[in-house]
Amino acid sequence: MIISISNRFVYVDIKIMRPFIFIFAAAVFVVHAGAEEFAFKHKTGDKFKTISTSREGVFMNGELLYDTQILNRMSSEVLEVRNGVAVHKALFQLAEEKNLENGEGKSFQWTEEYNSVFGRDAKGNITIADRYTMPTVRNVPIFPNRSLNPGDSWEAEGYEAHDLGPALGLNKLQRIPFKARYTFLGERDWRGKPRKAVSISYSLDTSDGSFLEDDPLGISKGSGGTPLRVRGESSQVMYWDSALGQPVGAEETFRLEFKMPDGTVYEFKGNAESEIIESPEMDKTAVADDILRDLVDEGVEGADVKVVDEGVKINLEDIMFEPDSAVLVRGEEKKLEKLGDILRKYPNRDILVGGHAARAGGTEASRQQLSQERAAVIAAYLVEHGVRGAERIIARGYGSQNPVAGNDTEAGRRKNRRVEIIILEN
Repeated sequence: MIISISNRFVYVDIKIMRPFIFIFAAAVFVVHAGAEEFAFKHKTGDKFKTISTSREGVFMNGELLYDTQILNRMSSEVLEVRNGVAVHKALFQLAEEKNLENGEGKSFQWTEEYNSVFGRDAKGNITIADRYTMPTVRNVPIFPNRSLNPGDSWEAEGYEAHDLGPALGLNKLQRIPFKARYTFLGERDWRGKPRKAVSISYSLDTSDGSFLEDDPLGISKGSGGTPLRVRGESSQVMYWDSALGQPVGAEETFRLEFKMPDGTVYEFKGNAESEIIESPEMDKTAVADDILRDLVDEGVEGADVKVVDEGVKINLEDIMFEPDSAVLVRGEEKKLEKLGDILRKYPNRDILVGGHAARAGGTEASRQQLSQERAAVIAAYLVEHGVRGAERIIARGYGSQNPVAGNDTEAGRRKNRRVEIIILEN
């Protein structure tokens, strides 16, 4: 059952994906006689990534169903700046923290992925085609055309864009407008360093019928399985680095409530924290050569390295699991230990662990599940042994959809049963 919309999905195992509250890019912090003037300043070729972790409780009619943790990862690049508007190309990846089937650890496991292209001007106004569902929260922040002193406040219109297509077959995003309230707080501590801080808050309430711009099916009146009413609040503090001229992070508390036609009320309450990191260009060829050399020196067999669009991919077809399970064969941890030593040489790069299966026996659903579980085991090992923090690794299963050899021989199937680790450029 889909209750919610866009990147906020609610199924029978109810969960909600918090969106990024703001989209970021290089910005300039201009000083005028003691006051501050905020304005985005984009440059072609700028690359950024954002890691946002959301911890939330899920309630039904006031009773807690469960707690969960969601990871939102966005990588973006400024393609060009045209008439003062920067064109961003972005990839949004959503993952949920899950316990491993064997009970030995946790990992963030991939759930959804979205591509997006949008423009943003110097003051924060976004232009974006309706075919893009992300970002959900738009026109936040918006900066005024004046200098600001600590304590100054302002308001600006924004909106959340939601996709009802999965539930109703509609092809147009629906918007929920809001008025955001801003206050320049002056200087605050962010992870041990002084930063300029801006508070941002807004409320959602569709009781006035604003749930849909166009309502040909009477959805805002509670037809079908869509919400009768949506309410919520978001409150955050965004931190800016004056020297770098860009935002560096944010902290948010939120509450969202969905009232269904049968009277059931689902509520999501929690907090989120985001960190924005500038991604320097990666010499992928040099990194691939160094890794291949290290793999040979460490005696890691059955591995190869290649440059891909996302970064540098390490293919491990010789990591052995028990048949039809995600339990590592005894002794395989030594290979992962050597691999971990190599990955530690690139601490500023995030990692995607992909599991692949051979098309032999079972169903595609079972192969998908097995490949996901095996990727999660590798990711959890790397986290537990300090190679990366949990928020820096995503595990994803691909089933048997991406074979690199035929499945009609054991040699081919062995190549297809593999784990790939991508050191991400951005």
